[in-house]
Amino acid sequence: MDNEFNQGQNRPATPQDLSSTVSAAATKMKDQASQKIADAKETISDAGRKAVDKINEQREPAARSLDSAASSLHRTASSFPEGVKSGVDTIASAAHATADNIQATADYVRNNDLNAMMGDVEGLVKRYPGQSLLAAAAVGFLIGRVLRNSS
Repeated sequence: MDNEFNQGQNRPATPQDLSSTVSAAATKMKDQASQKIADAKETISDAGRKAVDKINEQREPAARSLDSAASSLHRTASSFPEGVKSGVDTIASAAHATADNIQATADYVRNNDLNAMMGDVEGLVKRYPGQSLLAAAAVGFLIGRVLRNSS
């Protein structure tokens, strides 16, 4: 009687034949699984590269928006009447300082790609882990509130 494991030979299948057939099948399955994993890694890697490229493309428009906001804030602060009250001067000074910080942020965004920014964030988190954790919790809370209110 022909057995599917004896590969068409006219002898009964031996344990060695069965073992080599199972081993070959296991090797084939392992190779197929490895190939699927490699394909999945490549797909994920491509998606990550595309996402980084898309974010990097948005850096210049974001920097221009920040420049515009800074210029607008400088114009608004300059339009305050000078010397009317010391409070107005304080507000104008704070507005100019804020505009300068926004301008510095625009320059930073323009001059650093996403990888450099992520490296800088990583450095800040390592230097200030407690404050980073508090900031992450606050941002998470705010995002949760926004999502809960929107639904």
